[in-house]
Amino acid sequence: MPPGARTIVVMPAYNAARTLERVYADIPRDLVDEVIVVDDKSPDDTVAVAKRMPVTLIEHPRNTGYGGNQKTCYRAALERGADFVIMVHGDYQYDARMIPACLEVLRLGICDVLLGNRIRTRAEALAGGMPRVKYLANRGLTFIENLLTGQNLGEWHSGFRAYRREVLEKVPFERNSDDFVFDTQFLVQAIHFGFRVGDVPVPVRYFDEASSIDLKNSAIYALRSLATFAAWYGHRLGLRPNPLFAPRTPEA
Repeated sequence: MPPGARTIVVMPAYNAARTLERVYADIPRDLVDEVIVVDDKSPDDTVAVAKRMPVTLIEHPRNTGYGGNQKTCYRAALERGADFVIMVHGDYQYDARMIPACLEVLRLGICDVLLGNRIRTRAEALAGGMPRVKYLANRGLTFIENLLTGQNLGEWHSGFRAYRREVLEKVPFERNSDDFVFDTQFLVQAIHFGFRVGDVPVPVRYFDEASSIDLKNSAIYALRSLATFAAWYGHRLGLRPNPLFAPRTPEA
């Protein structure tokens, strides 16, 4: 890493008591300066587990939603001087051992944003426990999103993400939804502002403790994701300016 560069792992957590320690155990501590866990008012023992670990724990006084949790994660990382920020879900669905590979890509300036890609092959994704209907939905939505943005990502819907500091400073993520569509909005914003987005392969892990939204909420997420692209195109064409794609201000 560059001399003096600071790397922070942020872990948005909700009902992650049974998996949090496993995620932490995979984090390469020789490359990571601080781990921040943000608990989104979990009703289980997530907070108690986190307090046993050598992490910085932030507790939300109320549930803010998936996007709201990430906003706290990124604000905290920036406030603590992070040069590189890795976001890993606390549910052990993503392999934190890939952090060194991500950091090297970011350090070399090859990409500014990296996603963990769980869908290297169909057989591997299904063998890892990904439900067939979610696999098909992921592939279909990712195809459309790549087409609309000119990208070639293996998947857009990953809970393993790595950023250079400049991305979090420029993308107005505070304006995004507090719900799951936050992830799509952030990626479209990063592309809009000219950042280079790529991915790295990560193992597929679907099991009982891993969090997953149900089919109804998945459908809502897909519709809101497509609405994000409609808003982006409207903004680019000057038809309807949208604050999601306006430059960030000191307030947001």
